[in-house]
Amino acid sequence: MDTRPVAVAVDGSDHSLRALEWAIPTARRLAAELVIAHVLPDHTQLWAARRSALGPGPALNDPVTDRVRAALSGRDELPSVRFDSLVGEVPDALHALGAGARMLVMGSRGRGGFASLLLGSNSLAVATRAPCPVVVVPRLARTGADERTSGRVVLGLHLGETADDVIEFAFVEAAARGVPLQVLTAYPAPPPAALMVAGEYPPGPLDPDQYEPAEDDVTREQAERIGPFEARFPGVEVDALIAPADAAGHLVDASASAALIVVGRHRRRLKSGSLLMGSVAHAVLHHTECPVAVVPAREDD
Repeated sequence: MDTRPVAVAVDGSDHSLRALEWAIPTARRLAAELVIAHVLPDHTQLWAARRSALGPGPALNDPVTDRVRAALSGRDELPSVRFDSLVGEVPDALHALGAGARMLVMGSRGRGGFASLLLGSNSLAVATRAPCPVVVVPRLARTGADERTSGRVVLGLHLGETADDVIEFAFVEAAARGVPLQVLTAYPAPPPAALMVAGEYPPGPLDPDQYEPAEDDVTREQAERIGPFEARFPGVEVDALIAPADAAGHLVDASASAALIVVGRHRRRLKSGSLLMGSVAHAVLHHTECPVAVVPAREDD
């Protein structure tokens, strides 16, 4: 049994409070403790450091967690809740928090940055580096009671890169919610016939080895990947979908009616320590209409 908590980062912004509302029913469904964490602002950290140098003093007051605590007081059906005030740079502090968490939930943006940005730098940095799954809740995402009862879980499955950890996360979420799991795999579309003319396409007969597997091969490989998980989670209804090209576009379209999009963090081909992630995960994070879980493989931690 997984006893790790669900962690959610708050900073008092509307974005983080939406993330909190998403995290509360998630922790309850998973029978997990909910850790509500706030990274203290720089000026508070500086004051605390100077105060501690003078010797023992009163406990540090964190008005953000105090407000959240007051807002949750008296609410029914809360999971076990713990509050935590963190120090350090935001990405580093949340990275450390994620090391012991089942998942880390964040709003798409915090208080800083430009209002026009759909995804803040801290959210992107944490989703790129965290050792646990990171769920980013966009501004217009369904939260609370509506989110619990609507939508399916959608898994973006890349046959060559998506790790078993990612697939398992999607199945666990679908099982906990009691909703179907749609598994979406995109395959490269063949070049248009109009391009296969002299001067615009290499002449001569087409070599099948130059192309990705055809749709029926992708369908077979997808079934082989998810088959063991269907056996482990017999209560999850699986909708297998094969679509041509543009995996990110298909997932963004699916987010309009989904409760959660699950993607893997594909970094095996990138430089070690790079603050980049796979192009599909990056695009979905910036354009999704529902929460997105970015799940690392164990080798990526």
